Amino acid sequence: MLKIHFSPDDLTRVKLLDRPDPLWETVLSLHQLQDRNPDLLFSGWRRRTRERIGRSHRYLATLAPPVGYTADFLTPGAGFGELEAGIEELERTPKSLLAEDTGLLAASRPMPSWSADLAAGRSAARRQLGDAVREYFAETLSPHWSAITASVRGDAAERGRTLLRGGVERLLATLHPATRWRAPVLEVDYPVDQELHLDGRGLVLAPSFFCWRVPVTLRNPALPPTLVYPVARQLGWDSPPSSRSLDNLLGRTRATVLAAICTTPGVSTTELAKKLAISAAGASQHATVLRQASLVETHREGGTARHSVTALGSALLESSLAVSDLAPCRV
Repeated sequence: MLKIHFSPDDLTRVKLLDRPDPLWETVLSLHQLQDRNPDLLFSGWRRRTRERIGRSHRYLATLAPPVGYTADFLTPGAGFGELEAGIEELERTPKSLLAEDTGLLAASRPMPSWSADLAAGRSAARRQLGDAVREYFAETLSPHWSAITASVRGDAAERGRTLLRGGVERLLATLHPATRWRAPVLEVDYPVDQELHLDGRGLVLAPSFFCWRVPVTLRNPALPPTLVYPVARQLGWDSPPSSRSLDNLLGRTRATVLAAICTTPGVSTTELAKKLAISAAGASQHATVLRQASLVETHREGGTARHSVTALGSALLESSLAVSDLAPCRV
């Protein structure tokens, strides 16, 4: 059992995420690919993914086996709505944490030779780790990111209503069948016994598409307290619809721009233009129109505009567009 101990301050610092975290979805989808008794809802995705999976899967699977310990450093926090932001944080992992986590993995299984470079925090090994996550995400998650996002946001919206109606204790009490709120402790059915004292840091609740069976957390209590829990999914979520009506609604180029933003959360205008082989001015104009239609949201990092799909845009894509069918949208 996992026991999460709350103080009165912690109850005021519970944060509910409203979008999937790319790194958590990466790690948990790796578990699904390797699990010998997978959820049937993932069977089609597993079959198609295994047909095209590359070396990134084997590399990351070493760090995230389906049973036992998964390296905490693969998920340095929660709330990275953008893949690149998460990868940048991943590549900055302190050397001490890399060494500790790889040591824990090595204690239960043989590790390949490259793990020594990663444990030592060498720059090339850090870049290799980031590149492996990018490649894996592009191959396995990017084509379905709109469906993943829609499910997570739908769950977060319902949880938000629970929070407004009943407060944070009601939210904790109804989180998942495997959890029980016995104030001031949240009990979670768990494969090992673990105690987590929040000590005023609060708790991030992260709804996850690929989380399965029971909520999960990090092993290291010094890391930001996070509880990742499963959301509901619909059968056939990974089956692309055949309708091309979105092209007629938005135009082929603008529909492609929307799909590209969906498959690369946080993409910059320059990156978008390069990806779709259009001018930067054209990419900016299309993004502006989509933003005005509430299909895209834009924020700035320094002088760079970065775009992400909204819940409305995600729902529109999921119902009307086969993202994986559009070659320009592949990362």
